[in-house]
Amino acid sequence: MPEIPDLAQPEGWLPLAFMLVMALSMLAYVILDGFDLGVGILLPRGDDTEKDLMIASIGPFWDANETWLVLGIGILLVAFPVAHGVILTALYLPISVMLLGLILRGVAFDFRVKAHAQHKESWNLAFFAGSLLAATSQGYMLGRVVTGFEVTLATTLFSLFIGLCLAAGYALLGATWLIIKTEGALQLKAVAQARVALVLTALGIGAVSFMTPALNDRIFDKWFQLENLLMVWPIPVVTLAVLFICWRSLGRLPVRLTDGNDYGDWVPFACAAGLYLLAFQGLAYALFPWLVLDEITIWDAASAPESLLIIFVGAIVVLPVIIGYSVFAYRVFGGKAAKLEYY
Repeated sequence: MPEIPDLAQPEGWLPLAFMLVMALSMLAYVILDGFDLGVGILLPRGDDTEKDLMIASIGPFWDANETWLVLGIGILLVAFPVAHGVILTALYLPISVMLLGLILRGVAFDFRVKAHAQHKESWNLAFFAGSLLAATSQGYMLGRVVTGFEVTLATTLFSLFIGLCLAAGYALLGATWLIIKTEGALQLKAVAQARVALVLTALGIGAVSFMTPALNDRIFDKWFQLENLLMVWPIPVVTLAVLFICWRSLGRLPVRLTDGNDYGDWVPFACAAGLYLLAFQGLAYALFPWLVLDEITIWDAASAPESLLIIFVGAIVVLPVIIGYSVFAYRVFGGKAAKLEYY
């Protein structure tokens, strides 16, 4: 374990504060943009009318959700420039693929409505492809970070596997979001899709939880040393409980929804978000205090305390604004999705 500076001094607590803000920004991005990426991944499963409603369910939110990604990467750049250079150099290709996917989504979102009927399905396919590219590339990047950017066949396959797991997890978020935002046949179809996605997500969580410590001895020791068990093992126990609650809720919803009773339609989405929160806690525990595993800590990578203090003042102003308009948008556009209209 590397030496931790005095947290009472600016050079100690400022990097820690920025690491927390960056981590929470990425968590918010994964959950919020995760559901609209998930809707994009599920788009081919709907008919033409259902696809319009699926797009309408994310229309007011999807662009603003990506603000959190910009904030997280921006903090990495200005607060941890040393790690920014190393990480973005190592992840140049998957970042390019992710940006290609996000651009493809943005173009397809607008063009699918304005295109002639014979071209609309092509733009639907482009929106699906962009969503899948963005989701899998993000998972691949996570795998590279967890393995310390080591390039071997095992770490590459592991990173690709996490990419597929994250796509399944986003599909779970997307399906549970559609349960909240839609009605009728599409809502029931989303319940069935959520059950399949939940199984795939659970298998992914289990496999990643097993493979991550197996690939790194230091992470293995943090999880399985006897003195750490009481602190870390509530995470997998609570994860199993959340998986059970989500499965049980999805099993009961079809009967209620068929009877016109939407009570509890938010529970699966809350459980899906909870799974991401728990996975985030486990990952944070495994990686802390490293930004580049076993090489660069958050204090090694941090800018000068004087610079961080100026940026910190700006963050105190900007962060509440981002949170405020996000909450406002979700309140204004609450309720069931209606057909998306362009004028």
